Amino acid sequence: MPHQLTNRVLLAGLLCVATAQNGFAQSSYPSRAIRMVVPSSAGGGSDIVARIIAPKLSERLGQQVVVDNRPGAGTLIGGDVVAKSAPDGYTLLMAISTLATNPVIYKKMPYDALRDFAPITQVTSLPNILVVHPSVPARTVRELIAFARAHPGQLSYGSPGTGTNPHLAMELFRSMAKVNMVHIPYKGSAPAIIDLVAGHITVMAATALTGIPHVRSGRLRALGVTSAHRTAAAPDVPTIAEAALPGYDAVQWYGVLAPAHTPGNIVAKLHGDIARILQSPDVKDRLLGDGADPVGNTPEEFTRFIESETAKWAKVALDAGIKPE
Repeated sequence: MPHQLTNRVLLAGLLCVATAQNGFAQSSYPSRAIRMVVPSSAGGGSDIVARIIAPKLSERLGQQVVVDNRPGAGTLIGGDVVAKSAPDGYTLLMAISTLATNPVIYKKMPYDALRDFAPITQVTSLPNILVVHPSVPARTVRELIAFARAHPGQLSYGSPGTGTNPHLAMELFRSMAKVNMVHIPYKGSAPAIIDLVAGHITVMAATALTGIPHVRSGRLRALGVTSAHRTAAAPDVPTIAEAALPGYDAVQWYGVLAPAHTPGNIVAKLHGDIARILQSPDVKDRLLGDGADPVGNTPEEFTRFIESETAKWAKVALDAGIKPE
């Protein structure tokens, strides 16, 4: 056999072995524990959703899925951890709506929401609930607006952090209602809710997951939901749009992403498993009962959704006079 032909045969053989080994490595996924990073504190909406999904995903994958809370910097810290992780499917992000809103708040981003991640699926879509501490003498959205106008700067509203969806939802509310309230950012929904219940702050656009339980217990008063339609979890609570501000609409969402360049078959496997989990009766009923609508869209659909959300909130920030810092 000529020397040149021998080299070609050897090279082809090596390529076949490498391809087979790579395929074997991917087909055996997962072979160890998976980390699901939640970029907010324990007890917040994204944490609740992650802890509903993680054990179910562990069962389907045959490996433990560990929830790792990395709060701070408007969810940038947790997002950056995942963006810089190996693209092998062993580090996932339970992303929050801030993935699309942070670019309109921060001049310098440690990552690009679309370039540095591989979207897997949107998990839920849910409204925020406009809630107030019982000390606030307002029982409707109109009464809250009237009180805020009569007492400019007296009401303080909390959020999971600057640039988060609840923050921008309140900025949109302030802009449309023409009221002056003080923003108090926290490192996650849970500490903000704790301070709201304690009366240290007075108003919040809380996620349905974190706000409704306190409304049901009587510790907070619900005035309106931020979505265009009422939520089944609180059907008697009107939308802000129907109560006082026509056209108002601000929903929050959570979704799972992996680092960019994660192999397509791993992304497809994770998408299929999570989508099936979201349609399982116990998970679906739990999410709907808490005001969260299960989604489970394809990676391509989730990518387009992130793009549309980024464009929407960029316009809101511009109209509200919010400038990147």
